[in-house]
Amino acid sequence: MQRVGIVDLGSNTARLVVFAYRPGRWFRKIDEIREPIRLGESMGRGNRLSEPAMQRAEAALNLYAKYAQVMKLPDIEVIATSAVRDAVNREAFLQRVRPLGLPIRVLSGEEEAELGVRAVANGFDFEEAWVVDVGGGSAQISQMLQRRSAAGQAYPLGAVRLTESCLESDPPSSAQVQWLEKVLQENVGQVCQSIRSDSLPLVAMGGAIRNMARAVQKSTQYPLDRLHGFYLTLQALDELSERLLAAQARRRARIAGIHPDRADIIVAAALFYRWLLRSSGREGLWISGQGVREGAFYGRFLPHPHLLTDIGDFSVRNIFEQYPQSDLHTEQVRFLARRLFEELLPLHGLGARHAFLLDAAARLHDIGMTLGYHKHHKHGAYLINSSPLNGFSHRETALLMLLVRFHRKGVPSWGSLGKLPGQEMAGRRVLLQMAACLRLAEFLERSRGGRIRDLQVKISKRKVRIRLTASENPFIEIWETKKQAYLFERAFQRRLLLEEEADDRGQIPSMLKAGAAQ
Repeated sequence: MQRVGIVDLGSNTARLVVFAYRPGRWFRKIDEIREPIRLGESMGRGNRLSEPAMQRAEAALNLYAKYAQVMKLPDIEVIATSAVRDAVNREAFLQRVRPLGLPIRVLSGEEEAELGVRAVANGFDFEEAWVVDVGGGSAQISQMLQRRSAAGQAYPLGAVRLTESCLESDPPSSAQVQWLEKVLQENVGQVCQSIRSDSLPLVAMGGAIRNMARAVQKSTQYPLDRLHGFYLTLQALDELSERLLAAQARRRARIAGIHPDRADIIVAAALFYRWLLRSSGREGLWISGQGVREGAFYGRFLPHPHLLTDIGDFSVRNIFEQYPQSDLHTEQVRFLARRLFEELLPLHGLGARHAFLLDAAARLHDIGMTLGYHKHHKHGAYLINSSPLNGFSHRETALLMLLVRFHRKGVPSWGSLGKLPGQEMAGRRVLLQMAACLRLAEFLERSRGGRIRDLQVKISKRKVRIRLTASENPFIEIWETKKQAYLFERAFQRRLLLEEEADDRGQIPSMLKAGAAQ
């Protein structure tokens, strides 16, 4: 295992994130420290870092240097963005903090945009997209083609700068809002027309948009505690923007989801994104939980071109690597779940994506055992909800959680998670049928001995007969699986019968056969 700390020295905040990882295999975030430094404060007047701002930044970097020393963090990198990049006294600042011993890399606008694209390329199943990051000092707008940065540019239109240059009163007046929108039109109107000319998804990253998305989730009682992959509609952003515009900063700071130290600049960010969606003809945008820091990390974690081959599969493997269980049992459950899914295809009619989700659930069904056997099905669902799961929609994530949650007992129900978009992809029937496949696979491997070699299904109008090929008499598996027949029968509306295939040992005992058919 290796560890690396990456500091994003931005115009509004400085954030240290520490990753533990095995190159190419797995990674997880293990620590984070955030300091509001407002380094870009007053940059609109002469592009000069102010003395108070440099003092705040130096204090934060000193904190991170001492943290690295105490925690014996062997590798730490500081990436500086808009404020340092644009400052006429940049060299004086870098010279000032050099004694701290932290290597500082000042990103160009193109490099910053490229790291953002890399984060999106490894966070979404999009081959092409527009990527937008409104920070404190600058805004990056990039085009991603074939999962690589095709074009990207930084504009001096960050939330701090826009607030200082356009929004003088608190709350801003309508004339100030119009002035800000005019500034946006003059500076990024052309690229906005390029966005309008296609239908590529729009992905937004950064602390400001995550705050806004969280505020929308809080106000609408969104049922899943997850920002990455959330679709923020223009309508919701409109409503939030009007709410922000009607309040002073001290009241905005009390809005659930808005971080207090962003309350004074969040309006400018909201107006930027609202203008962008309106001008580009988009109905909404996707929220990325990954940003420049993660883009920099992938440069260490993966070889060139620093792209995951299969995002969804890696996400599942990444979770399993952190909460590993018996490979033999897990692989057998995966095999049996897949065979049941294939054999029952005439009844459920589900496609390749559902097969992948069932396999993911089978792989992760026992990860809760790392917290203890008791209620490990609930622990597993909690771990999935608490882990990065890129490449999955929110409804798919919820489906995966529920399959793991109900892999042992109970009748699955969407509950409040049923409010998530994607009903056509996974409704109640799909949940029951996929849960039944996983439940039967788990109990057909009840002895954890891999005794069921294969199975065949015969479907009739009122019955489903599953014939098992076993290495030895699967008494335990059949006895335990028959107790779960109620879920299968509710899901597929047919009676379940289990049989062992006859071999040179003769027929299975009549008592067992009768019990399996009940």
